[in-house]
Amino acid sequence: MKIENPPSNIDYLDPTTLAAIGPLDLRARMIVEGLMTGMHRSPYQGFSVEFAQHRQYAPGDDTRFLDWKVYGKTDKLYLKQYQKETNLDLLVLVDVSGSMAYGGRGQGAGGSRGQVKNEWRKFDHAASLAAAMTHLALRQQDRVALSLFDDQPRRATRLSNRQGHWRTIVEALSSVDPKPSPVNLAESAENVPGRTDLVNVFDRVAAKLTQRSLVVLISDLFDDTEALERGLARLHHRRHDVIVLQTLDPAELTFPFRSPSQFLGMEADGRLQLDPAALREAYLESLETHLGMVEQACRKFRFDYLLINTGESLAPPLSHFLAKRAARIARN
Repeated sequence: MKIENPPSNIDYLDPTTLAAIGPLDLRARMIVEGLMTGMHRSPYQGFSVEFAQHRQYAPGDDTRFLDWKVYGKTDKLYLKQYQKETNLDLLVLVDVSGSMAYGGRGQGAGGSRGQVKNEWRKFDHAASLAAAMTHLALRQQDRVALSLFDDQPRRATRLSNRQGHWRTIVEALSSVDPKPSPVNLAESAENVPGRTDLVNVFDRVAAKLTQRSLVVLISDLFDDTEALERGLARLHHRRHDVIVLQTLDPAELTFPFRSPSQFLGMEADGRLQLDPAALREAYLESLETHLGMVEQACRKFRFDYLLINTGESLAPPLSHFLAKRAARIARN
């Protein structure tokens, strides 16, 4: 799925967003396993960075780690044990199904000079989010991989923290062009985009993750909320951490249409002639219910959730969200 004039790498790596999240850390909520020394808590205890507990001294132990304050109070020798810190594996899942092609009514994230990106689709905002999150993780020397999906994973990068890996990720984001499903489904199956299928995607992802990881899902989540909950349950069972970023266009959030119009279902749902004014109240009520169920599914597994309005700048909500997340994790 190539596009003639894909957004440039600089477009997706928006300096405004990167500057806003630059001072922040992408922390892991769970204890992760790894080989390199980094900033995330490891299940392997030793004498390293973060204090974990005391252990009674045994002959042969390194006396440099004796806690003399405890000895002064109890007249017994105890060692300080510390929690090693390790590196994180980050997998970013970006939805490229037909509905992600919608957009262009609101103000976007801003490009290399902060200009308005009125022509950006939901996918372009999702790509900018993915670029920012992967840039942050790579700066921390964490390993990062990207997977683009609709009803199944379509394209993926390898897991790496090598210098320049961000270019591979942004090039992958710039190489796809989500399009609505054609009304004539008699076209070749190769030309028909898949519908969002979170259960299938999560099943395949969980099967490939070999160690506990942080998974960032970026999607409009136009799938059954039960499917989302089943997918999240699978990752929770495997002890992964998850961040869910739901991207919706301002028109989807407010339904500003007034005149009778023909609406196109972007994931093989056909066309419908509708009177928007008569449906607006019911639509907004249904949307509110859906958003509430999405957030509830995330909270059930203690996963973090953020609704992104693509008509607004990405920088303020993303930086605020990551700062709050890091503060919560630091307190636990």
